[in-house]
Amino acid sequence: MIPVYEPYFSSDEEAIVLDCLRTKWISSLGEYIPEFEQRFAEICGSRHAVSVCNGTAALYLALYTLGVGPGDEVILPSLTFVATANAVHFTGATPVFVDIEKDTWNISVSGIEKSITPNTKAIVPVHLYGLPANMDEIRSIAETHKIFIVEDAAEAHFASIDGRYVGTFGDAGIFSFYGNKIITTGEGGMIITNNDDLAARARFLRDHAMSQQQRYWHSEPGFNYRMTNIQAAIGLAQLRKLNFILARKAEIAIQYRQMLETIPGISLRHPIPGYADVCWLFSLIIEPKFPMSRDALIAYLRDHNIDSRPFFVPLHLLPMYNNGIYLPVSVFLGQNGLSLPSSPCLTSQEIEYIVSVIQKAANN
Repeated sequence: MIPVYEPYFSSDEEAIVLDCLRTKWISSLGEYIPEFEQRFAEICGSRHAVSVCNGTAALYLALYTLGVGPGDEVILPSLTFVATANAVHFTGATPVFVDIEKDTWNISVSGIEKSITPNTKAIVPVHLYGLPANMDEIRSIAETHKIFIVEDAAEAHFASIDGRYVGTFGDAGIFSFYGNKIITTGEGGMIITNNDDLAARARFLRDHAMSQQQRYWHSEPGFNYRMTNIQAAIGLAQLRKLNFILARKAEIAIQYRQMLETIPGISLRHPIPGYADVCWLFSLIIEPKFPMSRDALIAYLRDHNIDSRPFFVPLHLLPMYNNGIYLPVSVFLGQNGLSLPSSPCLTSQEIEYIVSVIQKAANN
């Protein structure tokens, strides 16, 4: 079975993890944690990076640190992984779902403007599957209405707009380092920000809100959202091969695009000038004229030993968030979107095989 994603590891990860084991610094203290934070911040072009245990914790902590809470509203796209909405929900704020743009699959700017109320506290644009959202216009809206931006870049490590990396356009940006992400630590996450106060408070809260001056003194409730030294070590090893991973991801996207764009019934997200799409998962839309449905194609691919993934179910359709709103683009893409194997470990021969199976399905 060709997997949808697998991490790209080498002897670097093995050596640095063994170093953690030998030194016995395996938990949330150790030299690799601040080193990983510093290196990640440097690459992103951010003043601060605060590591945490996973991407959901990163988003929740960023929102909580900005004071988002009960009575507030947070605008986000409906087509995203459920963690984006759950993080908002657990602050006590209300997620406000907005439709997406059919061409970019990212949050609709006009939808944001229509959804702002006096209770709007923040916008969470999601850089879906690796393509940056329209951050220039989103920032303009946020500045006009004096609301926060927390970028959900969990799927878009080192995607950029005119050379500026995502995560640096808002008040904070968050990343996930789950095993299928571009950079992985197994589990793990990161908050980046240029706000000194936000970074200091996030570091304070992630470690049980314990005083730096008096051990075991806690002035308020905090969280145990710390990253381990082993996770940070793996992250450092991953960053050492970042250029290779991103270059290989770009090659995979080019090959897929060249081979798929001529198949009738398949539509692709087209590049945007100045926007660097890291193509976390190379994804496409199965149009109605394709001879089988998206779900039937998933089963067909599986029969040929190829794993694939449907798009996320739009969040406004889930039982805990369904309030009867109508978001047609999110629904269409959620029903017809498909993600193909996209690991940097994927070979050119495997891509040729995957596309040949899709072509066979199209001919049938």
